[in-house]
Amino acid sequence: MTDESGKSDGPDLSGVPYAELVREQLRRLGEDPERHSLQGTPERVEKAMMWLTRGYRSTVEDAIGNGVFTEQHDNMVLVKDIELYSLCEHHMLPFFGKVHVAYIPDGRLLGLSKIPRLVEVFARRLQVQERLTDEIADAVQQAAEPAGVGVVVEAYHLCMMMRGVEKQNSKTITSAVRGRFRSDNRTREEFLRLVLAPQFIS
Repeated sequence: MTDESGKSDGPDLSGVPYAELVREQLRRLGEDPERHSLQGTPERVEKAMMWLTRGYRSTVEDAIGNGVFTEQHDNMVLVKDIELYSLCEHHMLPFFGKVHVAYIPDGRLLGLSKIPRLVEVFARRLQVQERLTDEIADAVQQAAEPAGVGVVVEAYHLCMMMRGVEKQNSKTITSAVRGRFRSDNRTREEFLRLVLAPQFIS
């Protein structure tokens, strides 16, 4: 609970070690954290969560480094099927899938490996898919200043598959377009065709 100023009115837990918080969580779930198989679980959970949320401790600048190059190339560059693993901020359950990123250079190229690194910066945080899609597009726009950016994210959400409606085959697709991908229908259609067409090939 928080008051009108946004401050918590609950106990201050800032000094409690993360592993001890996990031990208390296990107790509240009805488990015995001292049971042999669970004795190392709090520390393992802490390490896992630090890894899964490492995006909070990295930046776009870290991901890009010196990977922007001057080059006169003005055709679409597409990096497709980038693996995505993230955590839904509503239930802290995983969602996973693929990210497709395209841009039209305007005198600057991004090193190809930098685009998956950009995805990781934002995916490795508590997220909603819609915001993640926009953040990736904005980061590419900021880093390379291209004539246009297009991003499509396809993901399966365990918060839908394991709980709630329990629908196993529901895929969520989100997109974000900037510059020519927004203003030029042909550019946008080419991008979407390259990204989505293989789904319909048997």
